[in-house]
Amino acid sequence: MPFIELESNLPSSKFTEEFLKKLCSTTAAILGKPEDRMNLTVRSGLAMLMGGSTAPCVQVVVSAIAVLDTAEKNKEHSAKIFQFLTQELGLGEDRIVLRFFPLEPWQVGKKGTVMSFL
Repeated sequence: MPFIELESNLPSSKFTEEFLKKLCSTTAAILGKPEDRMNLTVRSGLAMLMGGSTAPCVQVVVSAIAVLDTAEKNKEHSAKIFQFLTQELGLGEDRIVLRFFPLEPWQVGKKGTVMSFL
């Protein structure tokens, strides 16, 4: 049950339904998770400063169970997510930051319990 949280100072018009669906399918494939388990949140039009500049930028938090637990895995995930975002949003790699948070099954609630018991 991955969580993708994208924050940007780009306008909401950049984040169409088509973009959201592509982001969902792309990150699901990258993480090896089913699309119907993905959870996406996009916050656009934010006041943001990255590297001393307010130029267009994106920050993405990726949280998931069992797929973000090594530097090697996250290096691969990072390369693929960067490729998607640079192509889709037209941003340079210096205007994108990713943060990875591995989750344990007991840290995610679903259906009145936690994933450990589902």
